[in-house]
Order: sequence, then structure tokens, then C-alpha cells
Amino acid sequence: MRTSARRVLCVLYPDPVAGYPPKYVRNAIPEIDVYANGQTAPTPQGPPGFQPGQLVGCVSGELGLRHYVESLGHELIVTSDVDGPDSVFDRYLPEAEVVISQPFWPAYLTEERISRAKKLKLALTAGVGSDHVDLGAAAQAGITVAEVTGSNSVSVAEHVVMLVLALVRNYLPSHAFSELGGWNIAECVERSYDVEGMHFGTIGAGRIGLAVLRRLKPFGLHLHYTQRHRLDPAIEDELALTFHSDAESLVRTADIVNLQLPLYPSTEYLINDAMFAKMKRGTYLINTARGKLVERDAVVRAVQSGQIAAYAGDVWFPEPAPTGHPWRTMPFNGMTPHMSGTTLSAQARYAAGTLEILQCYFGGTPIREEYLIVDGGRLAGTGSQSYQLT
Repeated sequence: MRTSARRVLCVLYPDPVAGYPPKYVRNAIPEIDVYANGQTAPTPQGPPGFQPGQLVGCVSGELGLRHYVESLGHELIVTSDVDGPDSVFDRYLPEAEVVISQPFWPAYLTEERISRAKKLKLALTAGVGSDHVDLGAAAQAGITVAEVTGSNSVSVAEHVVMLVLALVRNYLPSHAFSELGGWNIAECVERSYDVEGMHFGTIGAGRIGLAVLRRLKPFGLHLHYTQRHRLDPAIEDELALTFHSDAESLVRTADIVNLQLPLYPSTEYLINDAMFAKMKRGTYLINTARGKLVERDAVVRAVQSGQIAAYAGDVWFPEPAPTGHPWRTMPFNGMTPHMSGTTLSAQARYAAGTLEILQCYFGGTPIREEYLIVDGGRLAGTGSQSYQLT
């Protein structure tokens, strides 16, 4: 390795238990060039180091980055070992100039870790969501924080729609009856309803939340939302949206509540015992945003008491969730590991976007404004619209 080499430290989730590469179900994926809001999909220079549709989000996939990084004479270290002072991540962090992490297997860049990462200049999220980085500490240290904005918004939105239908129609228990050889129709339908006519409310209507609303409109639900920045009146009219000035107003109205807002100090544990008490009995709660938006044990109490009918999502705290986490076994849950935003389709986009950002960084050209979260010691780009430093 040349003395001028710079270290890129990349944290990805582990390979499939059955080995890598897997046997792919499909030969290709659709090409998405432009997102619904007009933003272009990632446009790296030259072909990416992978075939779209491949599993590149795990350790052996390496986001397809090895050839590019090593062609510049730099060092690429890829690991899923992020826990504890003797982890691979902590051992290599002090010399890292770039840290790449997924929100799906986050390397938590705490203030303490940032203080030890004297050479760190770029914290890059391969995907969307940078709250695993202490943004205030990063700003003070002059570290640029970037993410591949928009790359998996539709992936998560589709997951939310799936969860809405799965919970309200009581799909998961019904499938279990079928799988176990039963024919328990009465038990299947005693908790099964139509979504038509229900009130659906999303707390947060950014890229993902708005995509959810658009996809649910044809189902005949009454649609509600709340967020800091009110949507354009034309969008409200198009989707017949009802705006609420705060989350409390929304949860009093909704039959289905969806969390789609960023995590920062003022939104931590937004949903707690007091907020559950304001919901209609039998409300469904969906969370594909961040685990710490809800108080863990309050969710368990609300489900067990029947105050909420079911809870589903794929975000936890901490991640990976410990085996004894109560959400794994509480009744009427539709939880999955944090996977909604890392479909093979999404991976093609966020891996390409990661390459695009690295090419800008190493090439000394500006990173796209929409990819920026922190830059120049302050919130920037998408970060200025979505996050708070306090």
C-alpha cells in the first residue's frame, strides 16, 4: 500500500447464512432513471462494480466498491463487526478518512468515536437516514455527512403499504394457520377488516411518507398527515389530504398511524404511554422510520391491553436487536429485521449513489446538494430540511 493511500472503512450487514453469492430469483431489475419528485437516480462516472440486482449490501458484496477504491491506491476495509472496543470497526476507525455505513447495519458514530477519528472527513450513509451519526459532533469536527437521498424511498413506502394490508386483513396469523395445516376461518377473520373507509395518518410526509400516501389513495382511505413543512396545496387537493398541526391531533383521528419522520432529540420516544392513550382503541401502528421514535415497553403494553390492534415495522433500537427484545414475541406484531429499504432494487441505487459520492469526494468536485446532511460545520442540503442539531 502506498503511503498516500487513504482508508475507506465500510460497515455492511453479514452475508447470507447459506453463503455468498445467493441464487438469484430474477435475472434483472427494472431501470429507474428519475424519481417521482424529478430527482435523477445516481449517476456515477463509468459502470458500477456490480450487476444491478446483485446482493451488494452485505460484506462480500462490498457495494461493488473494491475495484474503484483500490484503483486510486486507497485501502478498503469492509466489516460487519461494529460492537465493542475490540471490534474491527473500532480498531480501524482512528486511521479512516471515509466511513461508509448502512442504516440497516449502522456503525454508530457517537461523539466519543468521532473524537478518536482524527482523520475522518466523510461519513457516508449507503441508503437514507443518518441519525446513527452524532450530527452535532460531526459538524463541530468539520466532517461532511452525506447519504443517498431518495435511493430507497419507494422501497420503504411499498413495505408500509404491505404492512397496512397485512395487519388490517390479519394476514400473518391466517398464513400461519394455513402453513400448519389448519382451516380456521373463523379465527382468521375475527380480526380481519377492510381498509376502505379507514383513516390513515402519517407523521412525516417527506419523500417516503408522501410516497405512502400516493400508493394508499386508490384504496379508498381518508388520508391525513402532519409535519413541520406543510405540503403544497396542489398535493393536498390531489390526494384529498387533511393536515394536522401536530401529532396529537392526528393520532386522535387515525385508525392507522404511520411513523415516517427523522429521529432527533425532540422526536425521541414521541410515541409513549401518553400518546397511546390518545389513540382510538384498536389503532394500528406502523414504524419503518426509527426504533427510538417509540418507547419500547409502551408498545408492548399497548398491544397487550388492546389499545392498539397491532404493531409492525422493521426498525429497532438498538440494531441489531437483541434476541430477547420483547417486540420479537409480543402478540399481533409484524416485525422484520431492518430490511424494508434494502431490497435488491434499492441496493442497485444506493450502491451506485455511494460510488457517485466517493467519486465527487476523491475527485474534489461538489457532492449533490440533495445528498448532503452536514457540510461546512452546519446542516446542509436535505439535512437542513430534515434534521435538527439539538
